[in-house]
Amino acid sequence: MKLREIAARIGGELHGDGSIEITGVAGIREAEEGEITFFANTRYEGYLCSTRASAIILAENGKSDYEGKTLLVNSNPYLAFLKTIEIFRKRDYDEPRGVHETAIIGNRVKMGTCITVGAHVIIEDGCTIGRGTRILPGSYLGFRSRVGEDCLVYPNVTIREDTVLGDRVIVHAGTVIGSDGFGFTKSGEQVGERNSKIHQIGYVLIEDDVEIGSNVTIDRATVGITHIKKGTKIDNLVQIAHNVVIGEDSLIVAQVGISGSTEVGRNVTLAGQVGIVGHIKVGDNVEVGAQSGVTKSVPADTRVSGYPAREHRMAKRILSAMKRLPEIVRKVSRIEKRLEMLEQHHEQEG
Repeated sequence: MKLREIAARIGGELHGDGSIEITGVAGIREAEEGEITFFANTRYEGYLCSTRASAIILAENGKSDYEGKTLLVNSNPYLAFLKTIEIFRKRDYDEPRGVHETAIIGNRVKMGTCITVGAHVIIEDGCTIGRGTRILPGSYLGFRSRVGEDCLVYPNVTIREDTVLGDRVIVHAGTVIGSDGFGFTKSGEQVGERNSKIHQIGYVLIEDDVEIGSNVTIDRATVGITHIKKGTKIDNLVQIAHNVVIGEDSLIVAQVGISGSTEVGRNVTLAGQVGIVGHIKVGDNVEVGAQSGVTKSVPADTRVSGYPAREHRMAKRILSAMKRLPEIVRKVSRIEKRLEMLEQHHEQEG
């Protein structure tokens, strides 16, 4: 594709030869002639002159420093590069392949046009699959589950009964949506009584444009809905318990665990290995630092970290003070010894 065509599709101001043929995309260090790259981090500034790329996407404030290079100036070069990747992306399963002969399709299943249902997929009775959706090999759709249009379900995904996926949802390999919530109660009040299962009769609703990583588990509600709202992105190895609600455009990073009936607001970021107790609220635009333990509700527009999670600046001061504990203990020990000596001296004089 000619560079001027790329510029027209991703936006930006072209400086140089727009007729250059671009054959692919690459990082600034690895790029070869015919490829397009980007510059968005000053740590890679040294590669701007040495890169073999035929064109560079970069921000306005850098364009005058690299004369002789063919540049595509965009205020957000990273986003522009991601759009360029989409232009050149081509995968085997992008084109519809129909229903594989080994797939098992139940009764009253409704399937849209231009779909792919891979080898050994099982689709139970009453399911609905929207136009352009791709269900890759080994996946399972439970009774009455619904998958919207242009979704991509990678291999070996389990979507349990009554689960609803919106449009353009991506689910990566090994994920389970709609598994039973962890609900048990003692059969009596005496110690040693058995744990009796609380049946989970709710379902999971995943709205449009959500992406769910590999080996994620999202539990069905006890009653009602476990609800992931539109635009939210969930990393690998995340556990979301029954009746959790996650707001729009939130980011849930790897190994996060969210306990039951917790409500997470919109545009929230939960960094890696965050743990959240049940039955609390995390407000809109909250950022929670990695490995934090959230034990109570967090108001909107705040940053918290640590265990238990508290306001980020306070958490940093506490951490700084903890680093000084050995020194403080030594000082206190010396003070105690001096006081003991002074007391002994005072008793002797008395």
